[in-house]
Amino acid sequence: MNSAAESWTLSATEALARFRAKELSPVDHLAAHIGRITAEDERVNAVTEVVEEAVTSAKEAERFYANATDDDLAEAAATRPLLGLPVIAKEKHALAGRELTQGLIHERDTIAEADAAIIARIRAAGGAVHARATSPEFSCATITHSPMWGVTRNPWNLELSPGGSSGGSGAALAAGFAPLATASDIAGSTRLPAAFTGTVGFKAPYGRVPGAQPLAADWYRGDGPVARTVADAALLARVMVGLDASDHATIDSSGFLDGFDAASGEVVESLHGRRIALCLRLGDFPVGEDIIANTRAVASALGSAGAIVEEIEMPWTAERIFEAAFTHFGNILAPGMRAATRGHEDTLADYTLRFMDDAEAVAARRSQYDGLAMEAQIQAELAAAMDGFDVLLAPTSAVAGLEADASYLDGITIDATGIGRDGSDGDVGGLRLDHYWQAHMTMPFNICNRVPIVNVPSGLVGCGIPTGVQIIAHPYDDRRAFEVAAAVEQLLPWRRLAPM
Repeated sequence: MNSAAESWTLSATEALARFRAKELSPVDHLAAHIGRITAEDERVNAVTEVVEEAVTSAKEAERFYANATDDDLAEAAATRPLLGLPVIAKEKHALAGRELTQGLIHERDTIAEADAAIIARIRAAGGAVHARATSPEFSCATITHSPMWGVTRNPWNLELSPGGSSGGSGAALAAGFAPLATASDIAGSTRLPAAFTGTVGFKAPYGRVPGAQPLAADWYRGDGPVARTVADAALLARVMVGLDASDHATIDSSGFLDGFDAASGEVVESLHGRRIALCLRLGDFPVGEDIIANTRAVASALGSAGAIVEEIEMPWTAERIFEAAFTHFGNILAPGMRAATRGHEDTLADYTLRFMDDAEAVAARRSQYDGLAMEAQIQAELAAAMDGFDVLLAPTSAVAGLEADASYLDGITIDATGIGRDGSDGDVGGLRLDHYWQAHMTMPFNICNRVPIVNVPSGLVGCGIPTGVQIIAHPYDDRRAFEVAAAVEQLLPWRRLAPM
């Protein structure tokens, strides 16, 4: 890197080191990211707006670093660990005084009265929210486009989607618009975009990170970080976690990841004797051969470093997982979506209407109690499968990519390249699924939402975009998931930015 103008290529931890060494100004670093957005977002369409007040935060950080003593720097590292860093916020995470739409046209005049809990924590930690990222309406799809914001594209291949619902966050990171971003996950909305954009996404266990009411009470959901490195994801996660009076589901997270160093050689050394379960299909998910090969490569690297890797099978079917999850969505999420959109149906995206219809159809034949019984069985099956293992390793998505502008109303057809094509595209050959949610391998772990998961890149596929693996640990054993993720990062380093 030759100049501050190119500092958008730095990781968050690299930028912090340069701030502290007085080698980089937070103001120049922010300007580099805003310049990058200006230059490239017309093609990617990941940003809904630039937040001008971030400049004030950057100037305050610049003044601090210019005059800071070693003691000042040590105190800031403990109390304001994000000081001077730009952060992109998923638009659903409220910023006081700014629009809060969740991508819904009829909400474009709604103004947030207060920051979301995680935004308040980011700002208190010195982070500067300099832009906001796109998502599909209501965060209810695994693609990212809407009538309000248009189509968000994957920087690795602009014909394909960055995934969803945190697709804007994943695309922004891969394009160099920020080193850190916020995300949320109710069925894979953090992990899928991370997989498709070659980034690191953390699905925290339920209660670890505070959310917005009333859906904070939904035990499938959770907010979290996305970043380009494991260290950066851990940095932002430490800021997000912990008790919050606004969310009674939050748990004490004191000591969370204390002492964890993703760059330490100890994370690889700690693999010796670790028992890792490898499950390539999580039952009968139709996983592409390239994805299987990439997942096996990760498992092989872990095994070569001393881990004991054993391949296992799960008694799941994609259809059963879908039925359990949509029973939940139909009894909890869909009623809230109907209430919030009544009278505005003509402005909604087609996938939003379809999501509500599908969820309500399942709930019409299965009660919430039925759903709880199904969830309990799936949770017990996961616990049995992981018994005796430290973590479970599995692909994040069964398909290599999704079309950027597709809605998948008529199912999904997986073509010979591993891309999931819109079912209405006609006969493209390959396997056809009735519902495109059946092509993603993330929902089982929202059903089992006390397990922490870190998604890390596993390689590239023929369509030019990355694939990801989920590192799933036992309930609330977040550190173990991060340790294995850091080991994968060291053993199989990945390209952090898309070759735009």
